[in-house]
Amino acid sequence: MLAAVRNFAKSWPAKILMAVLAISFIGWGVNQGGTSLVGGDQVIKVGSRTITSLEFRSEYDNYRKRLEQQQGQPITTEQAQAGNLDAVVLNGVATREAFSEMLSRVGIKPGDKLILEQIQKIPAFFDPISGRFDKKTFQQRLGENGMTPERFDAVLRDEMASQHWAVAVQNGLTVPRAYGALASVFALESRDLAYVTLGVNAVPQPAAPTDAQLQAFINENKAQLTLPEMRVLTVVPFTPQGAGAGNAPIDPAELQKRYEFRKDTLSKPEVRTVVQIPAKDAATAQKVAAALRAGQAPEAVAKSVGVDAVTFADRPLSAISDRKVGQAAFKMQAGEVATVQGDLGTAVVKVVSVVPGRVVTLEEARPMLEAEIRKDLVTEKVYAQTQAYDDAQQGGASLADAAQKAGVAATTVGPITAQGVNEQGAQLQGFPPKILETAFALPSGGESEVTELGDGAYFAVRVERILPAHVPPLAEIRPMVTRAYMQREIVKALEAKAEAIRARVAKGESLDAASGMTVSRLPGLTRQTANQQQALGGEVLGRTFASKQGDVWVARAPNGIVVGRVETVRTDSGPTAARLAEENRGALTQVLFREMGEAAQAYARTKLKTKVDAARARNAVGFEPVTDEKGAAEKKK
Repeated sequence: MLAAVRNFAKSWPAKILMAVLAISFIGWGVNQGGTSLVGGDQVIKVGSRTITSLEFRSEYDNYRKRLEQQQGQPITTEQAQAGNLDAVVLNGVATREAFSEMLSRVGIKPGDKLILEQIQKIPAFFDPISGRFDKKTFQQRLGENGMTPERFDAVLRDEMASQHWAVAVQNGLTVPRAYGALASVFALESRDLAYVTLGVNAVPQPAAPTDAQLQAFINENKAQLTLPEMRVLTVVPFTPQGAGAGNAPIDPAELQKRYEFRKDTLSKPEVRTVVQIPAKDAATAQKVAAALRAGQAPEAVAKSVGVDAVTFADRPLSAISDRKVGQAAFKMQAGEVATVQGDLGTAVVKVVSVVPGRVVTLEEARPMLEAEIRKDLVTEKVYAQTQAYDDAQQGGASLADAAQKAGVAATTVGPITAQGVNEQGAQLQGFPPKILETAFALPSGGESEVTELGDGAYFAVRVERILPAHVPPLAEIRPMVTRAYMQREIVKALEAKAEAIRARVAKGESLDAASGMTVSRLPGLTRQTANQQQALGGEVLGRTFASKQGDVWVARAPNGIVVGRVETVRTDSGPTAARLAEENRGALTQVLFREMGEAAQAYARTKLKTKVDAARARNAVGFEPVTDEKGAAEKKK
């Protein structure tokens, strides 16, 4: 039995009845407006911007991965669908695109030079050898994340425009002193609280419940008591760790071959600083060469003949665009000037400096190359195991027999839920979510194909048995349900007694007389000192500061039911209030700025008539179409 059910009545009295598990997605709101239905394959359209189904799926996948990392556990399709994750992402992306479109229309656009500078500062795009921005690395990293340079450029422009807007709005923004004064009065307000606490012993114990009463209680709380579907799985893992090739000896010939192949890329090439000045004819070339030999600045010399000097600062031969110019420059001495007939025309070349290259030796490269070779050996071994497994399966072998022939151990897991929770209610640590997702898409007895798991690993899974979702019979959960029932009845009796006391006090009796109990008092309670009274619980403290002087009320506390009354309310208008009034302005300014940002985003969505297609968004992420009346009405719009 799952621990969640065994602990059904663990926390008294606030948690008598378990809340239905729901995913709480923090971030984008779900209820922002937008016109439904967009033409073509467009999930979102706002002004000149569109988000297609494929782009929306990418946005959804990225957001879901971030949530899984934050929560430390996988989010199944069923959970995501129940939590309206598609709507969360849809409205978040629509708001973002609308705001970016609005900023563009009002002229907040970062320039090309600024964008290029920002891209060239991102370490992920640096070449590991040179330590500088590298275009090929840039394109490779984007490709690994499913993004094109054009899309990345657009995203970066939007982010920088938003940052510029935020800085402009926030710079110099300060709320009036009156705001800080109100906040200080609010913070320093003190109250005298009188209260009595009705504990478990304040009412008689209820009679033991009958089976009929317990069964009725189970029926009332069926949703909370239902155990989720569980499955027993057989998993065949093909992993680098299990391949057993990590410590295999390295073939010296293979090491030498790989070194020769990688030597040029691992070594540091010779680099030179070369100045190239185009010349339209021989006379101009002679004039430019003479001026350079005389020590004149290349920029000034180039300007005198109506051209721009091209400087290659500390660049290898491959970086010089004109092949013949580069070959000539790399044969010259530092300080030498020469006229070269290049592929792109005549040019005068001056070599400013030379930094010799350095060839990496085999011994220096050995650790890295051996690690690469071992990784390749492991990859080949894992691939060979998957092929042997497939061949055995094709020959009619069972999953277990095929795994044995491939040299891999099959493991039985479960019963386990789609979230990776076992019968004891414990999360199965280290179990890949993708295996669960694959397994819970199969029927009983179904087997998956060999599926990639990432990081060089693969798996195959078979569903041995399915335990459907069900409410356990009374015989299995009698003690737990009995405790919950008894505690519920006690709470009902306590609430009735507390309400009777409250009514008598409201009619003019003192709290002491109405309750017949010793009254506890907390004089001078403030919102700042309330943290020291957490034993009373948030509901009691909340009612204390939400009530007017003389109000009497009932609230739940961790150890019972409280009947409370605010006897006195005082405010402080002295030096402390003045100091806090000034200190509060900073925090209130941040609140105002945040609300201005939210208002600007909402305005952008409305003003630009943002269109969203919720049905296409659901389809893009693989959710079932909405079939209720509300969903049908949305489709007909």
